[in-house]
Amino acid sequence: MDTFQVHILAADRTFYEGPCESLTISTSDGEWGILAHHSSAMGAVIPGTLRCRTPGQPEQLAAVSAGMVKVENNEVLVLVDSAERPEEIDAARAKREADEAREAILQRKSIQEYQLAQATLARALNRLRVKDGGRQI
Repeated sequence: MDTFQVHILAADRTFYEGPCESLTISTSDGEWGILAHHSSAMGAVIPGTLRCRTPGQPEQLAAVSAGMVKVENNEVLVLVDSAERPEEIDAARAKREADEAREAILQRKSIQEYQLAQATLARALNRLRVKDGGRQI
């Protein structure tokens, strides 16, 4: 299978750089599947699960936050605030965050607090999903 270069950069570190056979990422336009020689594109990444297949390896998962993705000249650049491998996710902490966010949603103090709680809940639930079914990138 043909490969392309991928650069997955989180705000605090280089998460992964190297060859990739396929990459799937959630965007504001839906889920994008990227293969070698994909047409040029740019998109807004939304919190979700990034799936990456590297040569000779099974598909690997990561929980990513909001950011952007750019595809150009058989290279993919993913810039996100955070990216976590399943083994880096603290399930107990994510469950606590989800419970706290649910409580904040029920309290509905202000629109901003409600939206922040919704975003926190979505991130915590995504982290738990990746933790349960993930493999290392």
